[in-house]
Amino acid sequence: MDIERINENTVKFYISYLDIENLGFEREEIWYDRERSEQLFWQMMDEVNYKEDFNVDGPLWIQVQALEKGLEVIVTKAKITKNGDLKTQDGMADIPYDEKIENLLEDKFGKHVTHSVDEDMDGAMWLIVDFDDFEDVIQLSHYFQDDTDSVEVTLYYYKSKYYLYMEFSADLLDDHLQEDLISQVLEFSNDSDMTIHVLEEYGKKIFEYDAFSQVKAYFPAQA
Repeated sequence: MDIERINENTVKFYISYLDIENLGFEREEIWYDRERSEQLFWQMMDEVNYKEDFNVDGPLWIQVQALEKGLEVIVTKAKITKNGDLKTQDGMADIPYDEKIENLLEDKFGKHVTHSVDEDMDGAMWLIVDFDDFEDVIQLSHYFQDDTDSVEVTLYYYKSKYYLYMEFSADLLDDHLQEDLISQVLEFSNDSDMTIHVLEEYGKKIFEYDAFSQVKAYFPAQA
């Protein structure tokens, strides 16, 4: 994939249909299957973020052009005005948010997904957080209370930081209990816009399963 950084808030990249197929996507499904097109978009954005440090922390203005041998995509960070319009951070244009972005993403790449607490295709809720210090991971592992065994926890190390990926079972947790567990986690960590795709591809997996129990087994709580 060819990536060009236009400025602080805008990046342009080109991906060929061959590269798309090598990523495991069919050419037709990226136009007609919203879930698959959304997956492709965020995989591309993961690579953009990794190579250009282009973190996504809000709404985006996305232009997609279908070329003969691939796709050219321009992504600009934006913000929503009080009138509900989408305005690029460089002040380039005011765009009706509901009409422009929602239709474009739905037609081309699916809807924008935030990187806080989100829901996957199976209905499971997930959260990614990072830690200022490994000691916070230890303290959280001893503090965290979940008697339902409804949370899968994986610990990663990437670029001198520890990241925790947590997946909550929607079948076993009601909204109140889920919010309580998340609040426990955020007492010791920071909400992160890191994606699981980057962690899986570039990060080091420290504990793949039952991370809290394993951390507790190796590291006692500090007094």
